[in-house]
Amino acid sequence: MSQRVLTTESGAPVADNQNSATAGAGGPILIQDQHLLEKLARFNRERIPERVVHARGSGAYGYFEVTDDVTGFTRADFLSEVGRRTETFIRFSTVADSLGGADAVRDPRGFALKFYTDEGNYDLVGNNTPVFFIKDPIKFPDFIHSQKRDPFTGRQEPDNVWDFWANSPEATHQITWLMGDRGIPASYRHMNGFGSHTYQWTNAEGEAFFVKYHFRTNQGVRSLSAEQAAEQVGKDADSHQTDLLQAIERGVNPSWTLHVQVMPAAEAADYRFDPFDVTKVWPHADYPLQRVGRLVLDRNPDNVFAEVEQAAFSPNNFVPGIGPSPDKMLQGRLFAYADAQRYRLGINHTQLPVNAPRTATVDNYGRDGLHATRYGSRQDKNHEPNSYAGPAQTGAALASPLAVHGWTGTHEAPAHTKDDDFFQAGELYRLMSADEKDRLVANIAGGLSQVTRDDVIEKNLAHFHAADAGYGKRVEEAVRALRED
Repeated sequence: MSQRVLTTESGAPVADNQNSATAGAGGPILIQDQHLLEKLARFNRERIPERVVHARGSGAYGYFEVTDDVTGFTRADFLSEVGRRTETFIRFSTVADSLGGADAVRDPRGFALKFYTDEGNYDLVGNNTPVFFIKDPIKFPDFIHSQKRDPFTGRQEPDNVWDFWANSPEATHQITWLMGDRGIPASYRHMNGFGSHTYQWTNAEGEAFFVKYHFRTNQGVRSLSAEQAAEQVGKDADSHQTDLLQAIERGVNPSWTLHVQVMPAAEAADYRFDPFDVTKVWPHADYPLQRVGRLVLDRNPDNVFAEVEQAAFSPNNFVPGIGPSPDKMLQGRLFAYADAQRYRLGINHTQLPVNAPRTATVDNYGRDGLHATRYGSRQDKNHEPNSYAGPAQTGAALASPLAVHGWTGTHEAPAHTKDDDFFQAGELYRLMSADEKDRLVANIAGGLSQVTRDDVIEKNLAHFHAADAGYGKRVEEAVRALRED
């Protein structure tokens, strides 16, 4: 095998990669040493801005296979035929910590999935919980600030975390999930995934349905206790990355079964919960799970930076037959996710291999910008409409239109019969076994007891009392015991 030649970024061969060019044997370094300057300049730029949230992540390629006929609900081409397979890329992540954070921590997990369909890329951006802390995107920056490192102390502060939750009662349901047994997954393979938000499906006849996605792990759900997690972090801070990488390398390919809940659009207005409130679930007794297909991960990325860190997801990347709902948090994310990637990776991040469509053709009038690699032929015009057979609009909407009405301005969501911030949190608590309740209470009290302000503690306790009297009493007693200890 012939020896590979080391080159500069422009492809010129490098004569000496061990010694900088100098003015004489002991003289100063010369600015004309292009190889040295290029190496140092590139090294200085090897880190791009990390994600503000979901910074720590792992990813893998795989495929999605349709197992059940759902054409009565959606005309999405990649879901149109039983047995059809579509290539996918998934990125798992923690939410609050930085890129160097540990994997086995109590935190929601991102579950972001890219389908490389023949009609363009479809991004489904969700979490490993079916609900979220807040219901309006205007609160999102404040929520994340409260969970991140304090600007003065430089660490995550219980005072900040619990103060935000004390003043955001809608977070009670998600807190109950997060502090429960599933708050620290044993691995990415052993957790469920959810679209979390409500989305819209539209069939070939134009009928609209609202849907929620549920990916159920076929490995079984496994989680860690707080004590087990602390031990795991000490042994291997990258435990989830290690597990996913090694499992796929061994040929033990993790898989999930996708189910959806389907609500005819006409039923949304009178449903007892606001179906577009991401802090709430749809009980399965009302809208049972319907199987769609199987997600299998079977290939690790060749380069974590190029493929995992540069992977860009946006929930506004829809395909015909799938669209948004009036879910306020989803509506905010339709802008925010894509904008974050334009900031991190540049306007042409969609041309990076991990983000570029596999089988669909990209043909539009976007031009130039940093790292542009896609361009048309020399005869292509850069405007539309034109008289030169350039790409033209189809006139066919991806999904059914959403009805809007009323005066502009800020509005609270319309109330449904069972809409409050505590009912479903109480329902979740009452579903738990005695041992699960013990661990939930201990986890909440461990954090809440560290808060320094009594009024913040009292506000949070009131939320748990409102969810369930026994729940509130037990948390109150546990907090008191820890503070008096």
